[in-house]
Amino acid sequence: MSHVKARVHGDVVELQLARPPVNALDPALCRELHHAVTSAISEGARGIVLAGAPRIFSAGLDVPYLLSLGDDRKAISEAWQAFFGAARALAASTIPVVAAITGHAPAGGCVYALCCDYRIMASGDFRIGLNETRVGLVAPEGVQRLMRRVVGAHRAERLLVAGDMVDADTALRFGLVDELVDMGPEHDTSGLLARAHEWLGALLALPHDAMRHTREIARAEVIEALQPEHIGLEVFVDAWFEPGTQDALKALVARLGKK
Repeated sequence: MSHVKARVHGDVVELQLARPPVNALDPALCRELHHAVTSAISEGARGIVLAGAPRIFSAGLDVPYLLSLGDDRKAISEAWQAFFGAARALAASTIPVVAAITGHAPAGGCVYALCCDYRIMASGDFRIGLNETRVGLVAPEGVQRLMRRVVGAHRAERLLVAGDMVDADTALRFGLVDELVDMGPEHDTSGLLARAHEWLGALLALPHDAMRHTREIARAEVIEALQPEHIGLEVFVDAWFEPGTQDALKALVARLGKK
């Protein structure tokens, strides 16, 4: 069963994360997303819309799955490699990518959104942010660079150190997202998706070569942020196995199980 649904709309491909109930990012989904992005580009798409499900974009990494791997360092490393592989595919995409943030986007969901060209979020009581410190993890330098790029150094420091998740209005005010769209009481994503396609259409209507080369220059730092030397995967995995980190992650899973 595919966890990434692809829909073609002319020269734009819409990729919807589809792993109920919360689009948790396990290795299979991450690899599918990586493949879907590269396939869309190779098949001639001129733009991509990355969307979630109503009320949830992605809840981030599948922590229960990762904990189930126990002390299997190789499997843990491969899971994180799959996650960052998809992030790099989004960041390095040669065509524009719009994140249609259809609901909550903590941690890994926020990282994927930060890799996109433009972020449109559902208005209302939805939250987005990098809450790694709250579960005993350290956001790698490259991920911190992505946050600093959009909200500025001081605000990024405050958000990252506290692990804050901000609501949609605050995310817009901080520049973490570019605009908001009301999905209504039924949480209908069609308006948000339509706006994502509209934004892409306006961009793609510009003189192609000028837009493409300007974008390439402007986004070089996004690609650079996710280079292996700025992620430090081995150090990150070492920290994953620290007793304090494991305790915090298990406490998180226990809290989720009570909801």
